[in-house]
Amino acid sequence: MHAGKLVFAQLTEYLPLTTFRRCVARYDGEHKIKRFTCLEQFLCLAFAQLTYRESLRDIEACLRAHREKLYHMGIRSLISRSTLADANEVRDWRIYADFAQRLIGMARKLYAADSFGVDLKETVYALDTTTIDLCLVFPWAPFRRAKAAVKLHTLLDLRGNIPVFIHISDGKMHEVNILDQLMPEPGAFYIVDRGFLDFERLFRFHEAGSFFVTRGKANLKAQRRYSHPVDRATGLICDQTIVLTGFYSHKGFQTPLRRIRFKDPKTGKRLLFLTNNFRTAGSHHHRTLPMPLAGRALFQMDKTASAYQTVLRHIGERGEDADLDRGVGVCVGGDRQKTSEHPSEPLRNATDFELDHV
Repeated sequence: MHAGKLVFAQLTEYLPLTTFRRCVARYDGEHKIKRFTCLEQFLCLAFAQLTYRESLRDIEACLRAHREKLYHMGIRSLISRSTLADANEVRDWRIYADFAQRLIGMARKLYAADSFGVDLKETVYALDTTTIDLCLVFPWAPFRRAKAAVKLHTLLDLRGNIPVFIHISDGKMHEVNILDQLMPEPGAFYIVDRGFLDFERLFRFHEAGSFFVTRGKANLKAQRRYSHPVDRATGLICDQTIVLTGFYSHKGFQTPLRRIRFKDPKTGKRLLFLTNNFRTAGSHHHRTLPMPLAGRALFQMDKTASAYQTVLRHIGERGEDADLDRGVGVCVGGDRQKTSEHPSEPLRNATDFELDHV
């Protein structure tokens, strides 16, 4: 029998624990705490996420089944539901939010040179929102008369599929409002769907030197100023410079935009894209901007598709075998195919976070 380190312990070796202790000290997270430290709480939650635990009872049963291995996992205290529930309720969430931003910064460096199928050197983000249904026992998550819900707004760095901004709101918050909470990164590309089409808010990204790519609506009022030559064999139909003529749209975005019509060679659908990027011109433009959208790599393009078939489903689906963790002797209970999400406060934008040096 293998007598080395557990797989979980090998994974936690890469955590910058010095930074974690700084986060704990910053918010006085262990004031008057004698047992079950913040690090032990973090390890329990990390274990629950990696092994697809669905409740506090599930976490307790799984960890207590192998009590003799807890010490080697870095957990010194005996885990119980009440202890874990009290810690989740009273511990300062900013400890884990700051530590998460540190881990995000480390992960983004590892994937900075990776290619994701688009010939761009700039950072490319995908922004989308998904709705998580809840029952009516959650009065703090109003949505509809018969059910409650929360919305998960996620900004994803496509190099590595790393979330750099997460905000959880009630179900009534419109997704376009999340644009007010983002800090635009100069030179970066932001890919959004039609739900974020607000020209006044997008103009703030334009002024900051950022680029956006979105799909235009059928009732878009615009005047063509210039047509660029295109190679129709590539699927491009037209590449135009336009000016918005609608009263409110022109008031919010007075500078010219770029309108691209593209026919998806796989589905035959005609797609309309809007962007403020004029640098990449010519017939190869479809390789740099619209193709990720047209290929459904980021968003669901079909209007009749379910609202839940978003980027979080396409990228975040778990295809792993739920029984794999049993090979290391730390899992009990039945198969787990899904995890439940618990609402929390928003994480700060990684572009506005000063990392600690370890």
